[in-house]
Amino acid sequence: MATRSAKSLKLSPPRNAFYAQSGGVTAVINVSAQGVIETARKYPQKIGKVYAGRNGIIGALTEDLIDTSKEPLANIKGLGFTPSGAFGSCRYKLKSLDQNRREYERLIAVFKAHDIGYFFYNGGGDSADTCLKISQLSQSMGYPLTAVHVPKTVDNDLPITDCSPGFGSVAKYVAVSMLEAGLDVASMAKTSTKVFVLEVMGRHAGWITAACGLAQNNKFGHVAPQILLFPEIVFEPKKFLSEVDRVVKRDGFCAIGVSEGIRSIDGKFVAESGLIDAFGHAQLGGVAPVIADLVKRELKLKNHWAVADYLQRAARHISSKTDVEQSYALGKAAVEYAVKGMNGVMPAVRRLSSKPYRWDIVAAPLAEIANHEKKMPRDFITANGFHITQKCRNYLQPLIDGEAYPPYEGGLPAYVQLKNQAVKKKLPPFSL
Repeated sequence: MATRSAKSLKLSPPRNAFYAQSGGVTAVINVSAQGVIETARKYPQKIGKVYAGRNGIIGALTEDLIDTSKEPLANIKGLGFTPSGAFGSCRYKLKSLDQNRREYERLIAVFKAHDIGYFFYNGGGDSADTCLKISQLSQSMGYPLTAVHVPKTVDNDLPITDCSPGFGSVAKYVAVSMLEAGLDVASMAKTSTKVFVLEVMGRHAGWITAACGLAQNNKFGHVAPQILLFPEIVFEPKKFLSEVDRVVKRDGFCAIGVSEGIRSIDGKFVAESGLIDAFGHAQLGGVAPVIADLVKRELKLKNHWAVADYLQRAARHISSKTDVEQSYALGKAAVEYAVKGMNGVMPAVRRLSSKPYRWDIVAAPLAEIANHEKKMPRDFITANGFHITQKCRNYLQPLIDGEAYPPYEGGLPAYVQLKNQAVKKKLPPFSL
């Protein structure tokens, strides 16, 4: 039987990896970054250095790369309890190869210059689309590149995966916030505020609003929130006002959770500002004051409103342990897939059971994820459209379970600030 010579068995030299963060950041996106970087270091025969793009894919286009090997090990560990995007993020969507070949040729030039053979893009649906396009580069432009998407989005709207990293922590934050605010309003309702409105993120999918509903707990007698407004349910002012009036007469107050993306009967966002963001999405101008003003004008009830905004996605101090564990595992799996040569895929969470919550990770093809959106199933919403069902609670509850507090110093979380040392540029400047 013929045997191969030692020369023929010689392994190819390791190639470098590019990692970048995209879109709105989360409390745990850096946990996935930690998973990618630490796991890559375990494959020195496959992966050389991990370069991070400063401000997402823009860092690749402008050759603004960060050498993560220059970071002390303690700082990489510290990513696991630090919110925001440690390397900077962006909202920048690549057009098709036919529409903007110039950008793709630039990416290839940067990758060649720095011997990048692995591409990890950490983001949501639009980022999955970008990763899919780049995964096709090796075929369309003759450059060998393995691209794997690392999932992330507070909106929980990525298909296939049981949940999206970042969502569990946002869900925990808004549920706790609604619980505490509900108790506050209830205690003052006799002589003061009767209605409280909390606006949360969710352009097309009401997952975060649904999480507000977890605050309502019969075991402890917590009744807030009594009303939830979802993008999946058309907003009808008269029906809504009737329900608010009924709840206030029954409970003495009413707490409301509302998605930023609720729409009226004509299909328009209730809070649409008329502006468009970098991904071509309508910018929303704040629905909470619109709802609060409607209540004040029509029902003459004193009210307060709040917008969770960046607070909900930056709250690492109250992250879900489940979310933290899944975020790291998905970053780790992305690297493991890449070194096996799995191109154009995304590691996804697969739920094995809800009680107890058991899960594992499977590979999902990016073609089935990019430009697809997972909305709330109708049977997760009550018949009247104003709350969540038990089926929804069963889905949501495990995702907020467990605490993963960061270390504290001087009364504040001891979050890490990376050095982010730049890699020396080799190419001419490039204008976006």
